[in-house]
Amino acid sequence: MNNNELTKTIIGAAIEVHRSLGPGLLESTYEACLFYEIEQSGLYVEKQVELPVRYKNVHLEIGYKIDLIIENQIIVELKSVKELLPIHTAQLITYLKLSKKSVGLLVNFNEAKLIDGIKRIVK
Repeated sequence: MNNNELTKTIIGAAIEVHRSLGPGLLESTYEACLFYEIEQSGLYVEKQVELPVRYKNVHLEIGYKIDLIIENQIIVELKSVKELLPIHTAQLITYLKLSKKSVGLLVNFNEAKLIDGIKRIVK
């Protein structure tokens, strides 16, 4: 699958989770359910992937953890907040840069219509 097809599948899975659970739950709930949905679709998905910083040939453990990585291509950062802020976008851009991946999705499940809470970032 190319990045556009993967993105479409991930967004469809996120919409299914949101349709079933609605807004207002903790991020960890949405993460577990989205992990399940993506896995059920037959895609390879990893959760809570540690991301060290490589600086001058040294791996520094800073505490970064990527919520989901799908097919080793797409990073998904999940939120359940009143509104997405620039810091949330900066977080995803940081993960993209450090992991050398080019596509990420920022998904805020705390929206009446989930599509209003999805931001796709291409680096």
